[in-house]
Amino acid sequence: MTMKALISSALRAFTDPGLAPTRLPAALGSVVGHLQSLALLAARLYVARVFFTSGLSKLHDWSATLALFNDYYQVPLLPPTLAAYLGAAGELAIPVLLVLGLAGRFAGAGLFVVNLMAALSLPAEDLSVAGEMQHILWGVLALGIALFGAGRWSADAWLARRPR
Repeated sequence: MTMKALISSALRAFTDPGLAPTRLPAALGSVVGHLQSLALLAARLYVARVFFTSGLSKLHDWSATLALFNDYYQVPLLPPTLAAYLGAAGELAIPVLLVLGLAGRFAGAGLFVVNLMAALSLPAEDLSVAGEMQHILWGVLALGIALFGAGRWSADAWLARRPR
C-alpha cells in the first residue's frame, strides 16, 4: 500500500460519519463495529442501572413517593398519582428492555422521555449544576441508543439474524 493510499484510508476513517460502514477498510470497519457495539452496551447497562435503581427507590417507600409527586415534583399535564405510577413503571420496565437490547430504540426513546420529564418536574432552584449535568448525560446516552439502536450485542440483533 502506498503512502498516499494509507493517508487517504486514514482520512476516510477519521472523517467517516458512521453512515456508510463500507467507506472504512474491512478490517477497520469490523473493529469499529465491535467498539460501537461495546459502547452501546456500556451505555445501555449504565442508563438502565440508573433508572432501575431510581424505580426501586420509589417502590421502597411508596407513600413518600406519592407525597413527593403531590407536593414537590411539578409534572406537567399529568395528575400527581398517575405520574408517580407511570414514572415508577417506566423506571422499572424500560431498563429491563434496555439491558436485554430488546426494542432498543423504543427503550432508549422511552428513557429519554422519562429523564426529560424528571428534569422538567424538579423545581429549577433545586436542580444543582451537577444534577443538571447528570440528566444531560443520561439524556444523551438514551438518545444515542434511540438513534443508533442497541448494537450487535443485543436481542434485537439476535432476532434480526434468525432465519425466518
